[in-house]
Amino acid sequence: MRAATYVFVCVHLSLALFEEPALFPLPFWATSIAEVLCLTVFFGRLVHFAKVTPQMVFWKDTKNICIMVTIVLTLIDLIIYGSLEAVYIHSVRWSRPLRPVFLINFSESRQIRRAFRSIRNTLPDILYVFLLFLFSVLIFSLMALKLFGDRGLRTAEGASYFTNILETAFELYVLVTTANSPDVMMPAYNFNWWYSLYFITYIIINTYIFMSVFLAVVYNNYRKHLKNEIRKLAYLKRHKMIEAFNILKVKVGTEFMVKEATWKRLVKVVAPDISSSHLELLLRISDEGQKGHVDKTNFLRLADLLNIQVVTINIKRHPLEAWVPRVYQSSASLLIKKMVRHRIFIWVYDVIILINAIFIALDEKNPFISYAEWLFLSLYVIEILLKLYTYEPRAYFGRKQFWNWFDMLIILAALVATVANATIQSARKYNSQQILDIVLILRILRLLRVIVSIQRFRVIVTTLINIGPTMLTFGGLVFVVYYAFAVIGMEAFHGKVQFFDPNFTTSDALVCGNPALKGSAFARDRYCKNNFNDLASSFIVLMELTVVNQWHVLADGFALVTHQAAKLYFILFHIVVVILIVNIFVAFILEAFFVAYSLEKSELETAIEKKIQELGVGIQEDDVQGGKLTDNVDAKDSGFSGDDGDNKRKALKGLYCRIASKKYRTVDALLQRMFESEIGPDEEGPSLDEILNFSPNDIYPKNPNFENSA
Repeated sequence: MRAATYVFVCVHLSLALFEEPALFPLPFWATSIAEVLCLTVFFGRLVHFAKVTPQMVFWKDTKNICIMVTIVLTLIDLIIYGSLEAVYIHSVRWSRPLRPVFLINFSESRQIRRAFRSIRNTLPDILYVFLLFLFSVLIFSLMALKLFGDRGLRTAEGASYFTNILETAFELYVLVTTANSPDVMMPAYNFNWWYSLYFITYIIINTYIFMSVFLAVVYNNYRKHLKNEIRKLAYLKRHKMIEAFNILKVKVGTEFMVKEATWKRLVKVVAPDISSSHLELLLRISDEGQKGHVDKTNFLRLADLLNIQVVTINIKRHPLEAWVPRVYQSSASLLIKKMVRHRIFIWVYDVIILINAIFIALDEKNPFISYAEWLFLSLYVIEILLKLYTYEPRAYFGRKQFWNWFDMLIILAALVATVANATIQSARKYNSQQILDIVLILRILRLLRVIVSIQRFRVIVTTLINIGPTMLTFGGLVFVVYYAFAVIGMEAFHGKVQFFDPNFTTSDALVCGNPALKGSAFARDRYCKNNFNDLASSFIVLMELTVVNQWHVLADGFALVTHQAAKLYFILFHIVVVILIVNIFVAFILEAFFVAYSLEKSELETAIEKKIQELGVGIQEDDVQGGKLTDNVDAKDSGFSGDDGDNKRKALKGLYCRIASKKYRTVDALLQRMFESEIGPDEEGPSLDEILNFSPNDIYPKNPNFENSA
């Protein structure tokens, strides 16, 4: 059902590619049938959800109301638009910007909803800062009107300079983004250099102070509301674990406990795929004294124990050791393996990569440079072969050995492309520019191997990779906003600007097909392809507006071909995306990166590692990352049997355990763990009603001073 829902959501959103103005035009009846089909599926999904949800809960859920209202509004819009089209009256599809509502409000998109909640919760606090910022822009606009309006100054294009309050306010708003600096200042600066002080003061106050305050307010409120959500989750989990303990507990002496057999059954129900060795390991941690029962404190940690992934590693011999043991264990072979494992081997190849970088920058047509590339490629192939000889191949290409896979694929691809290019050139029939481009790109990508060698680089890149999936949440958020603005832009501006081939020199081509653009910066800079004539072009224009450079030229151009009020569309986009969403995205990245980058092992992880070492089945994570061990999960399902260490090792026969790498943890889980450390092990927390009614303001003191704030 989830997959089907997402397929139809994608189909519904992609209809904008086929509707007028279309990238791939289809008749109205075809797109309307597809849309009705999608709406039917969404309604069916809603009915399905209503069947398995209590009636009161269903009707109190805002998501369900939003979906129903959107379905009704879309159907009304379809009927009205279809009726008018039947009598050849063109109208506007006003419901199309609502399509992302289905993406946001289905239960599977809870992370995108959380991002929207962050925006909604941040709005009240940022509103006051924004109003103060607008007041500052208005004050400076009035000052500019009085200072420069009556002096007869002209811009470089010959237009009047700061004579209209609305134009002045727009130019100064653009100056906040620095997109029109220093152009907007030059007429006044050329007249008298003292006037530069006005613009310098304006930029300091509005660009540097207010924009920084925006980021501070957004970051502070985002963190406050996120911590409140995480606090709710942490207390709810504690509350539910206590309820579970109260159901399963039995009295042992003077205290209540959960029997070992009950605890094992519970774990098997919650995690049916858990191996017996992993289960036994968790039991040894929870029942430290092996008394046959688990106390309340250790029971409450069960959910967290199960969230920590323990990887069992089955160490296998190198195939060459089995096939040719004498050769593989000879003194020469041992010397080669020792050399490859040594740090100097890594340093030598780091130097080779840097020398290779110098050769890449040199002239490709020089025969010496061309032959040198073959030498470097041969050295990289030799390196991989030596590593495969030294390390067990399945260890080297384990499922989690990302950098080894990356290295191998880049070298193999470069080898194949270089051989293909050399073969084509030797045939002297033609020279494939596409293959040559691939060869050049792959040569440059080889330089990324430096990241593998430098530990600190690898930590930073790995951290970025780890928070990547959570960054997709904001990718979804940006897509929703872009889609809504793109559809509105297509309705308002499609056909107003036309793109002509650069070779065209007709009068229409020079003004982008619209005489209103004659003499404008938009036409002079040949921005004709920046239009809203289809969905793809609209997204590109919105991306350019997000970057903010020259966004005022785009706004002026579309205002000239429609109305000056069109500038409000571009200002609103800047406020929503650049000031609000980008700042929330920055706040999110900062929080996620700080948590992931500075992460230390939790108390529970330390307890698991300690127990692994006590049982004599431990291996360090660094060894595995170095490629010295096979990374096969649960290759053998052996329990920890026997009291004697030797018997234990015999039973395991090469089975070892370690804590899985940080990449398994989500940012939410990390933030939750950070707050949970503030909850005492015996603290039961507030009641369920109090938990559900938590407010972000409860976290902070009512009347802050230095002592209670600290």
